[in-house]
Amino acid sequence: MPDAAQTIAAAKPDILILGGSDLRAALLAGWRDFRAAPIYGLFFASVFVAGGWLIVYALTATGQVWWTLPAAAGFPILGPFIACGLYEVSRRLEAGAPPSWRAVLGVIARQKDRQIPSIAAVVVVFFLFWNFLAHMIFALFLGLQAMTNITSSFEVFLTANGLLMLLVGSIIGAVFAGVLFSLTVVSLPLLLDREVDFVTAMIASVSVVLTNPGVMLLWGGLIAVLLFGSMAMGFLGLFVTLPVLGHATWHLYRRALA
Repeated sequence: MPDAAQTIAAAKPDILILGGSDLRAALLAGWRDFRAAPIYGLFFASVFVAGGWLIVYALTATGQVWWTLPAAAGFPILGPFIACGLYEVSRRLEAGAPPSWRAVLGVIARQKDRQIPSIAAVVVVFFLFWNFLAHMIFALFLGLQAMTNITSSFEVFLTANGLLMLLVGSIIGAVFAGVLFSLTVVSLPLLLDREVDFVTAMIASVSVVLTNPGVMLLWGGLIAVLLFGSMAMGFLGLFVTLPVLGHATWHLYRRALA
């Protein structure tokens, strides 16, 4: 009778070598899927666009910055489930089966009884810990400054302590983002596609990143640039970049694992 280690080894999929051509092919396939079934991508992207507008409203209109935390908390909670919707659309298009709302939303609903909630919990823990650490960094560098409304007095960030805080915060934030990217970039589509536990899926995802560090670094950087650029356009760019990147992630997953 196989032991637990043998079972995990058998469940862990084989990792393949990726190249720049795979990224290009995944992006083209993502764009093709978005054009083939745009209504699904626009629907899922609208959740994030509405959330972004809500955060901006909380910052600029109400003056109550603390509202941004509960508003932003929905992103890491809903993200894995919304991603599954995009993956399911790509999976069905790949299999030659036209997507339908009943099928796509049904797959999302069924994830609550599978491993996706565990991944969502990991994402939420990262999100909350990063918020806590960000407050600690702010207190460390600017905690002794005179009380200032940072939403209207941006000059505080141009001081020596302010610039150092931005540098340290950016480095630590990049590390957090890199770790979370490594844990989820392949694990989410893998959990949708195969019956594996979330720990095995995260191990496989990290293995893909470690096996293809250059390609995955480029992929993560491309995602960051496209998303930040889309948010800078009043979040409207997310209507295109989010579904295209979601579909492309599915196709990259298919190329990364045997």
